Amino acid sequence: MFHDRVSHLQAEGAYVVLARAQALEAQGREILHLEIGQPDYPTPAHVARAGIDAIEEGQTRYVPPAGIAPLRAAIAADVSRRLGLTIEPDQVLLGPGAKPGLFYSTLALVGTGDEVIYPDPGFPSYAAIIGIAGGTPVPVRLREEKGFSFDLDEFDARISDRTKLIILNSPGNPTGSVIPLEDLKHIAEKAQQHNAWIISDEIYSQLVYDGLTAPSIAALPGMLERTVIVDGFSKTYAMTGWRLGYMVAPRPLAERVGLLLTHSIGCTAAFTQYAGLEALTGPQECVQEMVADYQRRRDRMVAGLNAIPGITCQKPQGAFYVFPNITSFGLSSNEIAARLIDEAGVAVLSGSSFGAGGEGYLRLCYCTSMDVIERALEKMEAFFRKLG
Repeated sequence: MFHDRVSHLQAEGAYVVLARAQALEAQGREILHLEIGQPDYPTPAHVARAGIDAIEEGQTRYVPPAGIAPLRAAIAADVSRRLGLTIEPDQVLLGPGAKPGLFYSTLALVGTGDEVIYPDPGFPSYAAIIGIAGGTPVPVRLREEKGFSFDLDEFDARISDRTKLIILNSPGNPTGSVIPLEDLKHIAEKAQQHNAWIISDEIYSQLVYDGLTAPSIAALPGMLERTVIVDGFSKTYAMTGWRLGYMVAPRPLAERVGLLLTHSIGCTAAFTQYAGLEALTGPQECVQEMVADYQRRRDRMVAGLNAIPGITCQKPQGAFYVFPNITSFGLSSNEIAARLIDEAGVAVLSGSSFGAGGEGYLRLCYCTSMDVIERALEKMEAFFRKLG
């Protein structure tokens, strides 16, 4: 009945669990939410005010599909500063969220028979987008013993001249891992050897802890001309509902993707873009405060999980997820996640909802209050002690 380009699509696990949690809440159950990757902070007041001001000033009409000129220029300047590159405004395209950058750049690059390497476990939309584009998904494992970076031996075995695209995500969802610079250099060398493109999903690039930074493969020699940087405002500035993201690409690709934007979304809401302009060019103390708070929450979550017999949990370097190993309990990730919400009232995601490489793990989001984290840890400890 349906074309193959959509027949393979499945619901994203986070939304499935959220729906289950809300159904239980409608029955009067208390559910502690650790499933959705959404900051519990409100959008910073000065950013929200800029969006409201834009509406009141009449910024509610069509704008260019690629985005308003001031925001494109501000993004180009910001990326140039952070990565030590020279980015021009016409290399920047705005979209309603970061997903259009992933989706449309893949559509522009990948066709039938082209292979696409992507992380496993990884963001579920990667495999979905590859399938829609007609490409062949080539998952490469992220190994716990490597800090959830790529298994480079497997990467080398799976890359070939059929590889058209490599998708990277650092800091990553669901593991919170940052790909080490040496690994990025290895991947860059192989990409150049096989003439492969890179999509670098950097949506969590500002959420890095312990004084670290997340290096970008685009900054390595010879990589800017074959790399698409995808980023946005949802995570860094707590703007998930504003739907504002961007991509930075070489001009020829940016021109093609710009036409995809024209014929699909038309344009991104103008007032949202003015809010994004204020977020990027206004005070940054709000981001620094959020990152410091997330680090405290991460530390408490990791310590609490490692105190539960049978669970081991690495300390992630970025994003706002932990990815504890629960293989010692002998049950699938799906079964444990389902029982946690039903029996303990704690909503988490199974690692396998991020690919086969996530089996044996859970993803917990710590961008919630410390009170929720403490109560969730208490309930999980009781659940796992009973299970063990």
